[in-house]
Amino acid sequence: MQEDGSNRGTYGKLVCTNFKISFLDDDSASDDNEPQFKNKIVGENDITLQCVDQIYGVYDEKKKLLTGQLRKYPEKLIIYCKDLRVFNFCLRYTKEEEVKRIVSGIVHHSQTPKLLKRLFLFSYASAAPNNPDGRNQTVMFETLEDWRDELERTKGNVKYKAVTTNEGYRVSEKLPLYFVVPICISEESILKYEGRGIPIWCWSCHNGAALLKMSAFPKEQDDSTSQMQKAFLDGIYKTISKPPYELVKMDDLSSSLPSLQDIQTAYTRFKQLFLIDSSTDFWATDVKWFSLLESTNWLEIIRRVLKKAIEVAECLEIQHTNVLLIEETATDLCCVISSLVQVMMDSYSRTKSGFQSLIQKEWVIGGHCFLDRCNHLHKSEKEEAPVFLLLLNCVWQLVQQYPPAFEFTETYLTVLSDSLYVPIFSTFFFNSQHQRDTNKSGESLKTQSGPFRFLTVWDWSVQFDPKAQAFLNNPLYAEKPKPDRSQRKTARFKHQRQLSLPLTQAKPSTKRGFFREETDHLIKNILGKRIGKFINSSDEPPNSLREFYDSWHSKPVDYHGLLLPRIDGPEIKVWAQRYLRWIPEAQLHGGGTIATAAKILDLMEEVQSLQVKMDEERSQAVSGDVHSVPMLRNSARLSSLFPFALLQRQSVKPALPTSTWKDLEDEDDLVKRDDEFIDLSGDML
Repeated sequence: MQEDGSNRGTYGKLVCTNFKISFLDDDSASDDNEPQFKNKIVGENDITLQCVDQIYGVYDEKKKLLTGQLRKYPEKLIIYCKDLRVFNFCLRYTKEEEVKRIVSGIVHHSQTPKLLKRLFLFSYASAAPNNPDGRNQTVMFETLEDWRDELERTKGNVKYKAVTTNEGYRVSEKLPLYFVVPICISEESILKYEGRGIPIWCWSCHNGAALLKMSAFPKEQDDSTSQMQKAFLDGIYKTISKPPYELVKMDDLSSSLPSLQDIQTAYTRFKQLFLIDSSTDFWATDVKWFSLLESTNWLEIIRRVLKKAIEVAECLEIQHTNVLLIEETATDLCCVISSLVQVMMDSYSRTKSGFQSLIQKEWVIGGHCFLDRCNHLHKSEKEEAPVFLLLLNCVWQLVQQYPPAFEFTETYLTVLSDSLYVPIFSTFFFNSQHQRDTNKSGESLKTQSGPFRFLTVWDWSVQFDPKAQAFLNNPLYAEKPKPDRSQRKTARFKHQRQLSLPLTQAKPSTKRGFFREETDHLIKNILGKRIGKFINSSDEPPNSLREFYDSWHSKPVDYHGLLLPRIDGPEIKVWAQRYLRWIPEAQLHGGGTIATAAKILDLMEEVQSLQVKMDEERSQAVSGDVHSVPMLRNSARLSSLFPFALLQRQSVKPALPTSTWKDLEDEDDLVKRDDEFIDLSGDML
């Protein structure tokens, strides 16, 4: 295949299974010096079916989007992936019948709507090995005890309780089995409107203020229904307006943040900047790249979300007020803001196990519609929106601004974003806990009877060996020191999370109540009208947020306390590792952050070696574990986007033409084999 003015490419075989599209390179020579960062499930030339974004065919040098049945088959196939890889397959020298099978098979199985149980997730789960639990202390929040432990950890068990009202999903299929509400909320109130209009607890600050969320009532209601709902809300508010509950600030996120459609539109424009077909395209857009970047509005959305999280943090910490986030279902932007606030205010959420537990609590069990938002079934693009990816982008801003505060690295976040499209983990492939539970039970496909054995993405040993997992851990993490026993008596009444905060005096509340004096007006608004204007008309001075922001940034950072992201101007940056890792022209050979990381790892390797020698002398030698430091024998040959792109393999953009197609055989049970071939002309799982 001709690319960039020269005939350059790799010959091999292109195969498709019900799991992935794979290009099998004829040149299988291994590189002994290759660093040990390799995904055991998805290789560098593998594309899971859920990772396929769009497929184009080239006809007489013109690109055409391929969907459904094809009348004419292209001479070149271009596959754009959701992880921003671009594959070019030249079919010019392939037999016509083979081209038909290749193209029609790939288009059909990666682009057409499918049933949930036709995902490879179920095929794999029916034959998955019974491996020991490798969640690394991640709390799954699937039991009542998990919620009670979280309440105790955050000191929220004085005012809030974990309830079992939704056991058997008798309240709502959208709510988790167990969740937390104010102690004064009765079971009858929860049952009345399927959980709508009920403040649900997310997290408690050290001063007792809490972060809550609520799913709003539908906006289109008749008068009688609205009156009943108004009376219901009025009763709820009167019940929880009494002490010991703090003043509450409402925030309708549908008014104060971009809509899901705006987020999807911005990201669609943004990702086009990185889906580069050739070096010519890259340099053609390079001159106006910054103006194109600004026009996407993606970084502005990230800035607005981070600013909203700062506003919530100020209310909780400085004003000592509860914050109630409101959204139609409370499972999209509520998840983003509540997660960000906890990452900023709770150092436990900045550890790897704590962050994974946070994702489980707010997203997986909290009911984020991963199946619809990621469009895994290709049923409706209207429901698609990169909400979880938006969170990871915001967290990355904090990670790159305050590296010692996080136990995990940006590589961890990048790998986590890639795992959204790996259909052997159940974590990101259901819309709710109810959907997962109902599809987990019953008979598996042909191979067994009984529940499926779904894997969780938090067991990183499934994807990476111990040396590769070391790249997920931050070697410079400032681990929180354990308190001295002599200090425990004096500090026992203080919360376990000490915050680094501006010394701004909290304003005493003139009147206790859930919604202050605007209760009646707000009840009307929550029944169908937007409440953005009400939220902005607070009695705090308009510059209080700026004072809070500037005061915090004027003091030394406590990596175990509150973290406020820098959001002014160019402080919001592009997540280079994720978005530029497949573009060779954008790489710095032997430079970038990897140059610094390589030196740090070399020093740590030397320290570990000395430590082992000392232990051996004391007859206490210990073996290496998951956190051992990988060796980077020759950092000069690495690019700035290591560990995803190697210099020697990414010095030119890979072109992957294929000239042969193996005669595939029908297989009854795909999951029992390592990587089976499927007859694309027949029915597939």
